[in-house]
Amino acid sequence: MSEHTKPAGPSRRTLLKAAGVGLAGAATGAAVIATAPSASAATIVHPGLLHTSVDINRMAAEVGAGAQPWTNGWARLTANAHAANTWKATPLATVYRGTGTPENYGTLYNDIHAAYQNALRYRVTGITAYGTCARDILNAWSGTLTKIDGTSDKFLAAGLYGYQFANAAELIRSFSGFDLARFQTMLRNVFYPMNDDFLRNHNGNVVTHYWANWDLCNIASVLAIGVVCDDQAKIDQAITYFKTGAGNGSINHAIPYVYDDQGLAQFQESGRDQGHATLGIGLLGTICEMAWNQGVDLYGLGNNRIMKCAEYVAKYNLGGTVPYTPYTWVYGSPGATTSVVQSVISETGRGEVRPIWELVYNHYARRRGLSVPYSAAFAAQVRPEGGGGDYGPNSGGYDQLGFGTLTATR
Repeated sequence: MSEHTKPAGPSRRTLLKAAGVGLAGAATGAAVIATAPSASAATIVHPGLLHTSVDINRMAAEVGAGAQPWTNGWARLTANAHAANTWKATPLATVYRGTGTPENYGTLYNDIHAAYQNALRYRVTGITAYGTCARDILNAWSGTLTKIDGTSDKFLAAGLYGYQFANAAELIRSFSGFDLARFQTMLRNVFYPMNDDFLRNHNGNVVTHYWANWDLCNIASVLAIGVVCDDQAKIDQAITYFKTGAGNGSINHAIPYVYDDQGLAQFQESGRDQGHATLGIGLLGTICEMAWNQGVDLYGLGNNRIMKCAEYVAKYNLGGTVPYTPYTWVYGSPGATTSVVQSVISETGRGEVRPIWELVYNHYARRRGLSVPYSAAFAAQVRPEGGGGDYGPNSGGYDQLGFGTLTATR
């Protein structure tokens, strides 16, 4: 599949302003046909991960006006215990993830989600107490954390919590007292080396050993760290791997089969279970949105391959029938591999709810004016989306930052 390219033009912020979106225009109901700026952006945008200044201004205006569905999304955020400005961090020097280790990674992801949710409340309201809470959580961790360890699951931790940490920091990077330099050092020295090593070496196994989500979360972390650290080389590394990398997280491997006649595309983990298939959509959307906000359109790669994959996963998890091509998974160490054929799509976890659908729906339907009926239906079913703490106490409920009804609705 070739990349779906668009002509370079004025910045996307300019286009959105011209279209009347932002402070006053987002509630008009008109779809916005937006074009990403040139892929060779001259400067790194801040804030420029999952949320830009345009996004923040839109949220503040719509919540202030009592407009729906933003107000319901805001209520979901403010009701979350992690969003209270009384949250206190419990930083650790070493975080462990993996059975058989002294697992304590729940402490990390709970604090990250508290930092993100408080940072978001601060940016929408301007109330200093929320920014102070987010700042204190991030400062506590950057002054304490030195290592992520455990089984191979440590690479999942480095990927998932690396990109989430970066998103929280990006929202308050200019807040008084936030030690941005020390936080950047933590990202560079603790998270990035693990992300980079995993994408290069896959923990010593063959490149197909790990499922797509392992690559995807580490790609997301490298990309997010590149933005927070003003490191274009890391941004380029993540984008290049996503386009052409050898592992299962690059787009053609993560989405191996396309059914153009049905507008659908099969995810690499669809034969494994639906919990991981929906996680994949969440990570694909996260990577694409962060890249989009830095001027790179990954959403449109391969003639909207990701859109077709989102429609596939949404349709099946809403109870529909989708085509399925048997998938051969090859795993193991070099010279000692095993092949397993997944001959049918998995029903395990079918219908699982994650706060991931607003992001992809709003991009394809609202920004691009494309038809995504199944993503739209799933977004409507989950709306208003919550975040960490709203979907159970286990790590799966914290795999995505959530709150897309508030943050992504256009």
